Amino acid sequence: MALAPGEIRWYSPDPRGIIPIDTFHVPARLARTLRAHPFEIRIDTSFASVIAACAAREDADGNWIDEEIRASYCALHEKGFAHSVEAWQDGTLVGGLYGVSLKGAFFGESMFHRATNASKAALIALVEHLRTRGFSLLDTQWVTDHLVQFGATEIPRRRYLKLLDQALALDVRFT
Repeated sequence: MALAPGEIRWYSPDPRGIIPIDTFHVPARLARTLRAHPFEIRIDTSFASVIAACAAREDADGNWIDEEIRASYCALHEKGFAHSVEAWQDGTLVGGLYGVSLKGAFFGESMFHRATNASKAALIALVEHLRTRGFSLLDTQWVTDHLVQFGATEIPRRRYLKLLDQALALDVRFT
């Protein structure tokens, strides 16, 4: 995480935020809204645009996604480790998220929306994708009010590290 230009720090919060993939919850009202398919969901078609939109969103509250972070994640994307899930509406990118995939773990980094429910649609699509691929861990680092509605929870570092070990033992791929 960038704290200031040229100053990047590594964080390992305790407790750690995760969304259990097997108990992921979609609120009924949101599910009804999304049944109308207001968004086209795409994966990895506009990674640089997603991270740029996340960085722009972060600027309002202090930006931890600086140019060095963006370049690093774009390099990880080019190597097949970082991925984006995107919500499109009428040919325009209106929401999405990005993160890093390693074996059976996905480490969510940031999300944004320009249309109501767009980032939520991307998150739901991500979880469906992770389920179909056999992933076992969705790391969110911290739990926010936004993520609680989907079942996000905090777990102690010791338990997190066990779940991470199990996820890293899986032979699965994001794409």
